[in-house]
Amino acid sequence: DIPPPPIAADNAKNPNGDAQYASLPPDVIPGTECLQDVVKRMLPYWYDAIVPDLSTHGTVLVGAHGNSLRALVKHLEGISDDDMAGLNIPTGIPLVYELDDDMKILGPGRYLDPEAAATAAAAVANQGKQ
Repeated sequence: DIPPPPIAADNAKNPNGDAQYASLPPDVIPGTECLQDVVKRMLPYWYDAIVPDLSTHGTVLVGAHGNSLRALVKHLEGISDDDMAGLNIPTGIPLVYELDDDMKILGPGRYLDPEAAATAAAAVANQGKQ
């Protein structure tokens, strides 16, 4: 919940100069972000887009960046900040949640391929370790 230092304005990887963000005011593009920031940014999308789609269609596939998915899982499962460090979501393996009419989960999420998910989650956990 503590963001890293902001990216320098002259850093080549700073998104402010990216054409896809040209229509956005520079003050809405974060120079840094932590998971707590992602949760705050993701929750309006959950309530304004995903929940209405679920209510209308019953099933929704959400594809997103790893930290956005971690934020969504944190919200759905009520995972504490302390336990978030141990949450490793593998890439490209669907995680299914069943929800009640109030959009509360009926049980923990389940992977469609649990074996592949366990292997991939271990790989995610080991990223950056040498």
